[in-house]
Amino acid sequence: MARDIQFGTDGWRGKIAEDYTFANVRRCAKGFATFLLKHGHKNKWVVVGHDKRFQSEHFAAAVAEVLAGNGLRVYLTDGASPTPVIAYSVVARKAVGAVNVTASHNPYHDNGFKVRDENGGAINPKGLKEIESFIPLTEDEVKRLDLADAKRQGLIRYFDPDPDYIEHIQTLVDLQPIKDAGLRVLVDPMWGNGAGWFPKLLGGGKTEIIEIHNTRHPLFPEMSRPEPIPPNIDIGLRATVERKADVLLINDGDADRVGFGDENGEFINQLRAYGLLAYYLLEVRGERGPIVKTISTTKMLNKLAEIYAVPVFETGVGFKYVAPKMLETQALIGGEESGGYAFKGHVPERDGILAGLYFLDMMVKLKRKPSQLLDLLFSKVGAHYYDRIDTHFEGESKEKIERILAADPETIGGLRVTGLLTIDGYQFHLEDGGWLLIRFSGTEPIIRVYCETTHEDKVQAILQDGLKIAGIK
Repeated sequence: MARDIQFGTDGWRGKIAEDYTFANVRRCAKGFATFLLKHGHKNKWVVVGHDKRFQSEHFAAAVAEVLAGNGLRVYLTDGASPTPVIAYSVVARKAVGAVNVTASHNPYHDNGFKVRDENGGAINPKGLKEIESFIPLTEDEVKRLDLADAKRQGLIRYFDPDPDYIEHIQTLVDLQPIKDAGLRVLVDPMWGNGAGWFPKLLGGGKTEIIEIHNTRHPLFPEMSRPEPIPPNIDIGLRATVERKADVLLINDGDADRVGFGDENGEFINQLRAYGLLAYYLLEVRGERGPIVKTISTTKMLNKLAEIYAVPVFETGVGFKYVAPKMLETQALIGGEESGGYAFKGHVPERDGILAGLYFLDMMVKLKRKPSQLLDLLFSKVGAHYYDRIDTHFEGESKEKIERILAADPETIGGLRVTGLLTIDGYQFHLEDGGWLLIRFSGTEPIIRVYCETTHEDKVQAILQDGLKIAGIK
């Protein structure tokens, strides 16, 4: 019996050899092919790329064979490529979409199937449901064309996506001042697709780029998963101090996310990173435009928006919501709590490489270390504190949802509750302008409890109350 395949916030992910099999990957590819054909894209080009996980290049080839066997043409990357590079290739090659074989930040035993639209951005929820509905029940219903035959017929072409992306990036940020600044930059690509990119973009000047975890290793040793948050980044933070680096840049497994460590080996969490990147665009570069944020990210953005007179649009969690809203509003920046940020003038896709370059450019232009940049941000919007607890659960989530819905707390963590927002999960607003959010992951059987507050001493109390509301404690 074929397994049901359900697309979450960013396509489909599964456990390799259990449900993530060649048969199921081919079924997904057939569903995407049917979707593109239904939208009038017969004989059009699709970009297919992959990460460095186990068998990813072979899964990508299987996807290409199915697309080529179902009336489409394929640009297949000639090696592992960052998700933002694949996304930009859609635009550069005038393709109608992309498939990226990657499980991003998931543990080593997973792989995934990301789909992108003609803008290089995430496909909206309606489109994802449509693709899901076209996935056949068995592999027997999937037509495919052998890779060698498809290459001979010109239906599959291997290509190098790097040059187009590099040329475009150089129109967005002047790299020479960063090269000349004499910084010492430690980079942790987490054994993933970001390896080699900062040396390639910034090498040859006074700035020194040092990489760790920069070879292919599908088991992701020294971390539980290639996600740029503690404790996965603890070795990088220690190495920042040991090597006297000015900053730590961390990319997740497919390099669409970014994390930062300061010169003291302290992590700059994702919410603060988003605040800094927005401040850089608004203040340092003097740009203006709407800010798009998921409900799980920082209220510092709302305060910056008031200062610089720009609108803020809040969405559900996931770039399937952020990307369409960015296109609709011509946003300056869009992002989410996971460390993914997208920028105006680029594709509406998270780009951990460009975000890292912007952060370095901010350091150079303002002549400040990362800790000093954070002090500068707080001088504008006040200090904000954040944390998150993820808990695996078994069985149905319905019972937990009903428990959350039945909760009507007057206070959380000692702060008065002022409202409830249910765009995605259950966000309780607090009297200090902070919040507690309880929601279920769209890619894993995990319940997430997050909070942000202006009271450092209340973070854990808020989270513990959130766990009780969710029925975890």
